[in-house]
Amino acid sequence: MQLEPWSHPCSAGFTLRGRHSRPSGKPVIHFLHGNGFCGLTYEPLLALLARDFDIFLTDMQGHGDSDHGGRFHGWNRSAELCIEAWRAHAQRFAAAPTFALGHSFGGVITALMLARDPTLFRGAVLLDPVLFTPAMIGLMALSDVVGLYARNTLAQRARKRRRHWPSREAAHAALRGRGMFKGWTDEALRAYVTHALKPDAGGGVELKCAPTREAEIFGSFPRRLWSSLARVATPTLVLHGHDTYPFVPRAVARWCELNPAVSARQVAGGHCFMQEDPAASATLIAAFLRPLPLARAGAA
Repeated sequence: MQLEPWSHPCSAGFTLRGRHSRPSGKPVIHFLHGNGFCGLTYEPLLALLARDFDIFLTDMQGHGDSDHGGRFHGWNRSAELCIEAWRAHAQRFAAAPTFALGHSFGGVITALMLARDPTLFRGAVLLDPVLFTPAMIGLMALSDVVGLYARNTLAQRARKRRRHWPSREAAHAALRGRGMFKGWTDEALRAYVTHALKPDAGGGVELKCAPTREAEIFGSFPRRLWSSLARVATPTLVLHGHDTYPFVPRAVARWCELNPAVSARQVAGGHCFMQEDPAASATLIAAFLRPLPLARAGAA
């Protein structure tokens, strides 16, 4: 899979970067990654999708090759900045139909993009988006008021995450089968070690996404989430893992009940099921997107 770099100095004062395939006239998939990852972490999945689609990857603030950008600007602002970057580069793909794909944090950001502008994409697939139930949002907001939510378990765990290794091979050996990488194919883990790490000053490697940035995201939440989800009019499929976080299937089921544009399917695996079985995930994604009308969203 040959991808070319792109960059966009965004309105928040930092530069977003990513990769895209050379425009070929095929339909385009706009992809957003999960918290702590980067676009090319999903290389095995994306390489399979690239047989039928052109690919446009965005590394979000503080991830991959994008700038750290100072304070985290929030979930809703991140969605706005991703729209801004996509609009700046969409003309590369001329009139090709465009679709959206996002995992976890990137799945929620994608949903917020769909709610903000229904003309952006013809269809969307969200991979285990971390959709919080209304009750959870209420508790998060209350905890945030008293300054507690930023210190939740996931955020504290992220701050303690190991950041440096003496080599990529050492990182690969240390991460294999552990934590969020449990069940990943070796190719998926290799993609993470290759693209989500960078050389450090001591001759080893370190995470591109600082643990403090990952913690900032875990310690925050999208504003007006459910009013945004109600506005989504783009045909959307949510795929969620059988062994994912318990709140995800509950929130997804609620969204499907409230919004006829949204459907869902449970698949084998955990929160990162697409890294456990890229081929099965690519088949499901393509099967949903291919039958959708190929006119550009919003076109007459």
